[in-house]
Amino acid sequence: MANYDVIIIGAGPGGYVSAIRCAQLGLKTAIVEGRDTLGGTCLNVGCIPSKALLHASHMLHEAEHNFGAMGLKGKSPSVDWKQMLAYKDDTIGQNTKGVEFLMKKNKIDVIKGWATIPAAGNVQVNDDVHETKNIIIASGSEPASLPGVEVDEKIVVTSTGALELGKIPKKMVVIGAGVIGLELGSVYARLGSEVTVVEFLDAITPGMDAEVQRSFQNLLTKQGLKFIMGAAVQKTEANKTKAKVHYKLRKDDSEHVIEADTVLVATGRKPFTNGLGLDTLGIEMSPRGQIKVGADWQSNVPGIYAIGDVIDGPMLAHKAEDEGLAAAEQIAGKHGHVNYSVIPGVIYTHPEVANVGETEETLKEQGRNYKVGKFSFMGNGRAKAVFAGEGFVKILADKDTDRILGAHIIGPAAGDLIHEVCVAMEFGASAEDLAMTCHAHPTYSEAVREAALACGDGAIHA
Repeated sequence: MANYDVIIIGAGPGGYVSAIRCAQLGLKTAIVEGRDTLGGTCLNVGCIPSKALLHASHMLHEAEHNFGAMGLKGKSPSVDWKQMLAYKDDTIGQNTKGVEFLMKKNKIDVIKGWATIPAAGNVQVNDDVHETKNIIIASGSEPASLPGVEVDEKIVVTSTGALELGKIPKKMVVIGAGVIGLELGSVYARLGSEVTVVEFLDAITPGMDAEVQRSFQNLLTKQGLKFIMGAAVQKTEANKTKAKVHYKLRKDDSEHVIEADTVLVATGRKPFTNGLGLDTLGIEMSPRGQIKVGADWQSNVPGIYAIGDVIDGPMLAHKAEDEGLAAAEQIAGKHGHVNYSVIPGVIYTHPEVANVGETEETLKEQGRNYKVGKFSFMGNGRAKAVFAGEGFVKILADKDTDRILGAHIIGPAAGDLIHEVCVAMEFGASAEDLAMTCHAHPTYSEAVREAALACGDGAIHA
């Protein structure tokens, strides 16, 4: 008799959510975690702590730039960096304790330590081997680096080190203009750092709608971030207090050096499967180090499943959660499902940026006949009232059927607004369906309705 029906390796968002669903479905479940606390990268050194610092630094920006205009007089607050980090750590603690409570509530055994899979049906943690009918690998990802760039988490840091710097740097270089680099770069720019972003490609946030990319970069430039585009980083040199970043411009092969107090390496993430013993098991892997799975999230080894950052697709916590739920359903004999065409992405800068579905570029590549409905937040009364009129909502719809194919928002609360479009797309709604839905006034969401109206006869407030 197996000790468990399911053992899940990794207690990040994908793993712990999957564990809860397994328990709800009557499966005897255990979860293995190597960290001291549950929650994975997201809760401990990723999504949650970065949002705390983004919020704190945005409040500082509001005090410095907008309070006076609202009649709120007085000296702008000074930054107590230690207290800000303490606030961030408290936020982490509240969330990780919440996950611990959920494990107890759902009677899920938590096994602390790093897991190895010696054979299908066995999970070894430390000296103990646990038998199980099924294994779900949800071990997440780790920061990817570059040749010649040595990370010490003090001067040359990943996102982990950037969340706990000893002091606010005067100069910061961010290598990579993706989500992580821009979010943390904007935090330090608001705290007074001179931030320079060095990006290999010619546009920021690869894969995003090109119009949004351009607008987003312009807004960040206005906020003080500097961009060096088309630059291939060759190496970094660091001593105890400073670092030099050597890069070569792709357009002319000219070589340059930039100096900084802190270098943030934000060149993406890679699957974390070290020590699991996947080679010995014969699990099929992709050239990018991802576990290959079928439509049921099962690997080529029966009874071993994988979800989240260790398999193909966007490395997003909510994508991992959906796959965790679906894998649990499959193991319980039900039908798990993930709609990969409706997975939103959000960048939590200010303004926020959010997207779902197709971009104009992907639609052109597919030869699709589409139309664009667009509305600026400058026409939104609520946004103007709170100094958030920059940005727009853009909806892409099929020209013949009016079915919504994608949406892109740059503006206030974009990460929340995108979800009404997600729900609409999940139901196969048309732009007209969205346009005919009454939206409360005054709300930011009216901008979404106006963009939907712009797919038809035209927006009202444009």
